[in-house]
Amino acid sequence: MDYSKILSPTVQSIKPSGIRKFFDIAETMQDVISLGVGEPDFPTPWEIRKAGILSLESGKTRYTSNKGLEVLRREICTYLKRKYDLEYDYQDEVLVTVGGSEAIDGAIRAITCLGDEIIIPQPSYVCYEPMVRLVGGVPVIIETNAEHDFKLTPEDLRAAITPRTKAVIMPYPCNPTGGIMAREDLEKVAEVLKDTNIVVISDEIYAELTFGGKRHVSIASIDGMRERTVVVNGFSKSFSMTGWRMGYACGPAPLMQQITKIHQFAIMCAPTTAQYAAIEALKNGDEAVAAMMEEYDMRRRLIVAGFNRIGLSCREPKGAFYAFPCIASTGLSSEEFCERLLYAEKVAVVPGTAFGQGGEGFIRASYCYSTEHIQEAIRRIERFLKTI
Repeated sequence: MDYSKILSPTVQSIKPSGIRKFFDIAETMQDVISLGVGEPDFPTPWEIRKAGILSLESGKTRYTSNKGLEVLRREICTYLKRKYDLEYDYQDEVLVTVGGSEAIDGAIRAITCLGDEIIIPQPSYVCYEPMVRLVGGVPVIIETNAEHDFKLTPEDLRAAITPRTKAVIMPYPCNPTGGIMAREDLEKVAEVLKDTNIVVISDEIYAELTFGGKRHVSIASIDGMRERTVVVNGFSKSFSMTGWRMGYACGPAPLMQQITKIHQFAIMCAPTTAQYAAIEALKNGDEAVAAMMEEYDMRRRLIVAGFNRIGLSCREPKGAFYAFPCIASTGLSSEEFCERLLYAEKVAVVPGTAFGQGGEGFIRASYCYSTEHIQEAIRRIERFLKTI
């Protein structure tokens, strides 16, 4: 069988995730210290787990509505109003999805026609560009930079817009850079978009994870932006619920109707057990989130200080749980640095280029690991630097 004549050329042209490459290598080695995967090391808080267990014990194992349990959609609306001053109708403007990634994929598919351009600031999460390509869209990359704290500037956005622009993805707080967009930054972006038909897909999965006293501001809360914005969020990062695969999308009813249609045929509904756990998370999870945030903040300061001490310049990340130190001073490419570090000192980090070419000269190090784990990794990296 000639599989080259069977498989989609578009799918074949897409490279596998650069995050998983080094994780998979590390899996085959002994005594590896990994700062590679963006997954909280905390177990899902007990009360949330218990809610899922109780739903199973009481036999709540059937399909739910395609949109998700009504009570969960109501709780999502209450949560978004309480946290970010966003108001949505639980009946027509909220969809529960299998993780935030499904919500992003559905939003892209619902609006993208062949040849449509989708603006993507990079470095950013690995899924955006492949998802656009898979539906025949054209990713238009804006390379953000450290000098502007990896923010999307209105000047760069305006320059990237063409008659074929259909949407812009807003990946803030940002994986991998830790960059955030403050209200004044978002207002400038909104000014560029206000008289267009351009949709915003706002990936806010790290909304709870902001530091330095700055609360996350959703671009949908800026004047004139709600009508054009799909807000994507979920439970994986803030509530330490990665394996539960729970996300959601909120937006204007005409957009959500089409996104829900895609979800209806591709997924049916999100896992029922996870939905009951998510209800508990939204109702009573604030205290657990605050405790995890306090620990993340301590680890954040520890890892940034560690990188700067050993000579790898690292700006302070204001969101998510990643540090993005510059390794250009070593003379190695990001890929070379990560590969040599892994084999020489058994420390796994991710090359910045896994998140776009603008990530060259950087590495991503997750600090959702214990302080002992982080300190040992810094010691090994310092030892490695002395050999090059």
